[in-house]
Amino acid sequence: MKNPGKVAIVTGAGTGIGRQTALALLREGYAVSLAGRRMERLQETVEQAGAAGARALAVPADVSDPASVRALFDKTREAFGRLDLLFNNAGTGAPPVHLEDLSLEQWKTVVDVNLTGVFLCTQEAFRIMKSQRPMGGRIINNGSISAHAPRPNSAPYTATKHAITGLTKSTALDGRKYDIACGQIDIGNAATEMAQPMKTGVPQANGTISVEPTMDVEHVAQAVVFMAGLPLEANVQFMTVMATKMPFIGRG
Repeated sequence: MKNPGKVAIVTGAGTGIGRQTALALLREGYAVSLAGRRMERLQETVEQAGAAGARALAVPADVSDPASVRALFDKTREAFGRLDLLFNNAGTGAPPVHLEDLSLEQWKTVVDVNLTGVFLCTQEAFRIMKSQRPMGGRIINNGSISAHAPRPNSAPYTATKHAITGLTKSTALDGRKYDIACGQIDIGNAATEMAQPMKTGVPQANGTISVEPTMDVEHVAQAVVFMAGLPLEANVQFMTVMATKMPFIGRG
């Protein structure tokens, strides 16, 4: 179902899941603010949208910077008048080194983007959604299979993704009185640039290196569109979308 007049912000919209989801939302009729650190990547997303790109606004933004986040939401409201959907998708990881060899700076970088960035964007979304008429909106957080189970040498990423689950629950609870729904999508092995190592082999818990199956990232984009398209009286609280044969369910 098309959603003419709906307005969305997608963080990390210059690549991968963020790009495909932004394109899917534009096809559905949303106006979309595309947020990311690299303007050239955001412009590529707009170009790929074709005619629908006329409803796209590219905004360079660093989600770990409160002033940058505030500017992103201010520009969105100025351009489109309201906000109906926030997809908190921007994320980063640390080098896959032994836990004891991680630097504090590497740890803090992941926490600042993956957790604090989602918190800052959620705050700004609340401020708009609770004050607009009609009141309310939807927030979808990109969790990850790592919100359930870690990969070897992934402490910062896994810790932040587990934390996103707690933030999602708190956001869903605190948003009720403002008609703000919040859910989480946990994604496993979508075929993006980040997942390229899956094709040659990645470390497993038993110490081996194995190739892992992946899935088309468009399946993720369509799942987000489904979650976003529900009326605010309904919410997908948690959804897992993963490559069917990836080593997650069972023992590999």
